[in-house]
Amino acid sequence: MNSSLVFTFLGQDRPGLVERLADIVADHQGNWLESRMTQLAGQFAGIVRVAVNETDIDELSNALCSLNIEGLTIHIQPGVSDPAPGASGKQCKLHILGNDRPGIVREVSRALKQQQINVIEMSSNITSAAMSGDALFEAHVSAQMPAGCDFDELEDSLDAIAEQLDVDIVVS
Repeated sequence: MNSSLVFTFLGQDRPGLVERLADIVADHQGNWLESRMTQLAGQFAGIVRVAVNETDIDELSNALCSLNIEGLTIHIQPGVSDPAPGASGKQCKLHILGNDRPGIVREVSRALKQQQINVIEMSSNITSAAMSGDALFEAHVSAQMPAGCDFDELEDSLDAIAEQLDVDIVVS
């Protein structure tokens, strides 16, 4: 019987890092199901979900953890079944854009938490404004809204944050 295993990794970016991880998963009869990886400030980080036979979990876990001596930090957790799509409400997406300043992520995430909205995925980046060259913060957020969530109240909260921080927040 297959089980789901989730591991995160972080280490200095270098060619062949993903191949090294994939080799270990394959060598232990694991199946790479999904992943998110990125390079930031010379570090490479990711989160990976694999399916592996229950009898191979310990060996795969030990092999992945042995990468710690190669300069990778590995954390492993058992995966849990994903809820059925739409079982706990609907998804929404946010796009945030504005002059960079401290507190944008904190305020938006606080508004989501107050509505019990769960962030599923988030990516953010700092770019330069076309004309002025000022630092622009941009984020894309996918979130799961619980059943009965008051969408109007969420929009009101985000509008207040957008006005306070002088950023644009589009919810769809």
